[in-house]
Amino acid sequence: MGCGRYLCVLLLALLCASLVRATELEPARALSASESQYVVQNGDSYASIGSRFGVEPRVLAQVNRLNPKARLQPGSIIWVDNRHIVPDRIKDGILINIPQRMLFFFNSGVLTAAYPVALGRPTWRTPQGDFIVAETRADPIWTVPKSIQREMARQGKEVKTKVAPGPDNPLGGYWIGLSMPALGIHGTTAPRSIYRFRSHGCIRLHPADAAKLFPMVIVGTPVRIIYEPVLLAHLDDGRIFLEANPDIYGLAPHALDDLQALAVSSHISNMIDWQRVKEVLERKDGLARDVTMRVATPILSMSSISPILNLAFRPRVRAIAKDRRKSASCHEIRHALRNARTC
Repeated sequence: MGCGRYLCVLLLALLCASLVRATELEPARALSASESQYVVQNGDSYASIGSRFGVEPRVLAQVNRLNPKARLQPGSIIWVDNRHIVPDRIKDGILINIPQRMLFFFNSGVLTAAYPVALGRPTWRTPQGDFIVAETRADPIWTVPKSIQREMARQGKEVKTKVAPGPDNPLGGYWIGLSMPALGIHGTTAPRSIYRFRSHGCIRLHPADAAKLFPMVIVGTPVRIIYEPVLLAHLDDGRIFLEANPDIYGLAPHALDDLQALAVSSHISNMIDWQRVKEVLERKDGLARDVTMRVATPILSMSSISPILNLAFRPRVRAIAKDRRKSASCHEIRHALRNARTC
């Protein structure tokens, strides 16, 4: 009895914890990007296109029903779906969601930009928390952190303490330093690493995206880094979307419980197709997927249709009999009814 009571208390505590977490949050209200077509350029691959748009290469190939090992032909057109749920966590500044590998920039509550990013590998994690922009530099000099110098030595590479601006500088052309030492948002000389976990903890942007973000940011801009692999969105048009990303750092073991609690607390649980949710959670393809419960068209039985048919057809049969100025025979009525059904 004691063991059973303990299990009940434990389950209740877990449920309450999920509900508490859910009540702290609300479903997101927007998606970034869209579905579009892309014309393949010389040198393109699934990896390079996926890094540019924020889509897994395997997903890109699956959506287009192509062999992921085949070479893309320049001039061919592929379909790109890079919709992501926009976490509704801040009104101004930069929001980065680690499992999503996405950076969002807000201005007065409006999403101004969304970019795929590269983040810290599991053995060198990007930290969570609230920060501010401490400095901004174009054409930065990279002062190599001691920890990376030690890694260079272990790998038998030349140990560098500084790297001048230029094509060999891993910071690319722009550096946005945060209020945590050695942590920043920057460009890269390895654009295909974007939308992956490849950095030493910093946030990498594609060179073109870094050039776009840099002038939007000033010293003091707030930056929030969160960790939410599973996101739920309830759009203004009533549709519900789910996005599931790999729990790369293993920090969200209760993501499904939190999702269910969020749906219940937001009163949208009965609007969700939970079988579709199961499929999205299994795939973890990192894209926003529609999980709205579809309302099936009811199938009417003949017993329910008959009164409707009688109301619809009886006046026509009566009209035929009246026009002929005589009582209609059974044969005539059947003939009129048969004609009416063909309308």
